[in-house]
Order: sequence, then structure tokens, then C-alpha cells
Amino acid sequence: MINITIRRATPDDAEAIDRIFATPRALWGTLQVPHMSVETRRKRIAEADAHTYPLVAVVDGEVVGQLTLHGNARERRKHTGALGMAVRDDWQGRGVGTALMRVCLDMADNWLNIHRMELEVFVDNEPAIRLYKKFGFVIEGQLTDFAFRDGEYADVYMMGRIRKKG
Repeated sequence: MINITIRRATPDDAEAIDRIFATPRALWGTLQVPHMSVETRRKRIAEADAHTYPLVAVVDGEVVGQLTLHGNARERRKHTGALGMAVRDDWQGRGVGTALMRVCLDMADNWLNIHRMELEVFVDNEPAIRLYKKFGFVIEGQLTDFAFRDGEYADVYMMGRIRKKG
């Protein structure tokens, strides 16, 4: 059994997060672009606002996945949050995404009082869709030509999850 630790990301994790997005499948499944500077990643973590929770998954001292939970500061949307995540290619399918989602949704449900979680996922990213469905997300719609990826426009599903009562 793999021991996966989830903790808040620090600016010192920027290089390891950059290595996640340097793997082709992890990059392909996100809205990130290739060759973002490590300094930009470091700055995003260091300057995260009070409603942003950057998390990393660590195995044997090595960062192998990341997830950012974005709370919503807008008055009429404070009950909502969104997330984006990536797992390094060599760690996909080994429980890292599941561990990140468990911690994220525990924070959302039990600490931040987030009633509705939202995300976008490319329609051809079947492993991610399965993961999100496992945690109660449902497809609410499809956005056509949502993002430009690898030389083509790609569609995404909008997925949402309403916190269960009691």
C-alpha cells in the first residue's frame, strides 16, 4: 500500500509541480500551457488569496500530484468552489487523484461550508471523468470548443457536485 500525504503547497514545491506539468498526459488533461516558468508557479502559490487552497500529494518525500481548491469570494456565490488538479504521468492510476479529492472535498464540505463544487474536464479525459463521478460529480453540460489544446479546439464537460445533507 502506498502512503500518500496531502498537504498545502508551498513556494518551494514550484519545481516539483513544474515536473508534473512536464509530463505529457498531465499537461494534456489540464488548461495549463507547456513551459510555464517555475517563477510563475512559485508566485501563484506564494500569492494565493484567502479563498485559494493549493494542495500537493507527496509520496516518499516527492510531490507527485497537485490540486487547487478555489473558494468563491463573490457574495452570491460564496457557497461554491471549483477545483483543478493534475497527477504526474507515472503516478496516474495509483490512488493519488483519489487522495487529493478526499482531502479537497473534506475541506469543502466540513471546513469551508462549500455547498456546490464545480469543475471542467475535457470530454476525452475518461480517467478523470470516472474519478469525479466516483466522488459524486455529475455532468451538467458540454461546452463546445472551450479550450485550444495540442493544435485543436477541445470540448469540456461542466461537472458539479452538491454536498449531501446530514
